[in-house]
Formats: sequence, C-alpha cells, structure tokens
Amino acid sequence: MNKEKTDFKIALVGDCLGGGGAEKVHATLSVFFNRNGISVHNIILFDDVSYNYSGELLNLGKMKNATILDKLKKFYRWRKYLKQHKFDFIIDFRIRVNTINELLIAYFAYNTSVIYTVHSGIIEYYIPKNKRLAKWIYSAAKIITVSNGIKERVNKMLPISTQTIYNPFDLKEIEIRSNQFVPEEKNYIIAVGRMNDRVKQFDKLIEAYSDSILPQNNIKLLILGEGYLLKELKLLAEQKKIADKIVFKGFKKNPYPYQKNALFSVLSSRNEGFGNVIVESLATGTPVVSFDCFTGPNEIITHQHNGLLVEDQNVLKLTEAMNEMVENQELYEHCKSNAVESVQRFALENIGKQWLDYLKYT
Repeated sequence: MNKEKTDFKIALVGDCLGGGGAEKVHATLSVFFNRNGISVHNIILFDDVSYNYSGELLNLGKMKNATILDKLKKFYRWRKYLKQHKFDFIIDFRIRVNTINELLIAYFAYNTSVIYTVHSGIIEYYIPKNKRLAKWIYSAAKIITVSNGIKERVNKMLPISTQTIYNPFDLKEIEIRSNQFVPEEKNYIIAVGRMNDRVKQFDKLIEAYSDSILPQNNIKLLILGEGYLLKELKLLAEQKKIADKIVFKGFKKNPYPYQKNALFSVLSSRNEGFGNVIVESLATGTPVVSFDCFTGPNEIITHQHNGLLVEDQNVLKLTEAMNEMVENQELYEHCKSNAVESVQRFALENIGKQWLDYLKYT
C-alpha cells in the first residue's frame, strides 16, 4: 500500500507522544500515514516523546507554560502553524476537559476539517456534559470512537457524524519484540497497567487471585506497572498472606515477552476505552480473562474462544474464571490456539486502510 509522497497533508494533535493508549495510536498512525505518502505533522502540547513516530514535530511542550501570557503565546504558535500549513485534515487525539479552551481552539485555531477521537468510556474526558456547549464545539467536526460502546454513548449526546475505528497494532513488531528474551519467572499469570489511579483495580485482582486455586498450585501473579498505589497493593498482598506469590515487576518498556510466557492475562478494570493490553496479550498467543467492563473487552474477546468474559465487577466470578482456565485444560488450549488469529483484524494495515478510506485518501 506504500505510495509516493503527495500534497495530501494532515496534522495529528496529541497531548504528547508517550505513556498512554491514545498517544500510542497517534504515533502508530503517524508511521502508517507517512509510509502511505501522506505528509504528516505531529503537534503535541507536553514535552514527552517516547514512542516511535514519523513526520514533522511541533513540540509546544518545550515552550513556557507558567503564566497566562505563556499560554497565549503557545496558543498563537499553534494557530499560526495550522494556518501556515493549510492541512487537509486535523486529527485530534487529546483529552479535552477544559470547555473554554476547546471553544477557543475550535473557533480560533482549527481552520480545516477536524476529526476528534474519543478513547475512553468516560465521555466527559472528551465531550462536555452541557449539550449546548458540546454542539458549539463539535457541530462542524466528525468523531471517531475506538469502540462501538463508546460510539453508542456519544450518539446519545450529540447528533453528529460518528464512526468506530478500532486502535491499530503493529502485530509484526509485537511478535518480534515478544521473542527478544525469556523472563526468568515461570508458571505465572499476568496483569499490566498503571498504578496512578484505581481504574485497573489491581486490588480486586489480588483479592480474586487470593481466593483462587492458583497460589496453592504455585502459579504466581505477575503485575507490570508502577505508580503511587504500589505500596498499598504490596500491603494488601501481605495481608492476604500471598506476598511470596505476587511479583511486582514495575514498568517494562517491552512487556511482550512477559505476556507471551504467561499462562493467561487478566484484566480487572473498572472501565476501559478499548483495552489495548487485551489485544497485545492475544497477539503474543496468550488468552485473556477479563471483566466485561465498559467498554472494549466484549468487542475483542469472544467468550470461550480466545478468553473468558466475566460478569462486570463480580470478583467471585473472576476467581471462578481464573480457576476454570487452570482446571479445564481443553478450554484453555482452545482459547490459546485461537488467540493470535483473533486479533488480525486489528493489524495496523487493516485499521490504517479504514483510516485512509475515512479520509477518502486512496
């Protein structure tokens, strides 16, 4: 699908190019678009660049941001850049919680066709609750959601053009990186996520694991991630008398070998936008046990085909599902054998093609 460079030009606007799921999508799509002949310009508001990206970069995060005058200068630089380059499309990946800021951006900065993305089931991170203000901001725009569940909720709030395009994954890269090393840990299940908020609910996972048959069968729980809740989680493991069975590995730049060598992955979140870690685990050949939370898991996992969906927030059912994955070997092998194939629809080339079709760039 590679093309020669054309005059087609897009601006990808994000909070940054590191750390989160939306930022990863931004970076991944920049590579895809650039590879397919589109002139890509990345605009970020905060100075964090850890993901590989392609195209030009305007890093507004390097500008001062302490005073109102600093903020106005940053806004003016942003506006001037958009006006200078005359983009065919602007695709906005940012979290958008400040309504006044968004009104200013929509009316005084964005000067062409705008596509806003929504990456969380918590719609208020992106669209204000006040329907009148929401219409003012989004009336001339289009919205892309990363799950059908989010799309349905957005459509209840706004009568505007909305479409679902799932997050893209470079499955070849995941396969290569998953074979870069073999973890020293053996016989474990895995969970991955940040510990700076309670969304991932590792406390509920520890509770479910503690009540399962896994500790007594010497199957450990490996948790990848870091954050201020780590101390609290370690204390909970001690209180449950399973501290020796839970391994807190911290943040890992390459989590894929840990996922590949796990028996299965567990997602115990309160809510998700899409559930990137589910796709990444399945891409390494590892099935997933997940709460059927809003939104994402039931659009990735087919129950008893590539994993198990558990009644949302039912910790007892989560324990039972973990037990079933250990006790029912036939079911486990069936889910494992279907894991990789089940996520081919999320491959970068497939999702990228959907974006090209959406932009009418072929």
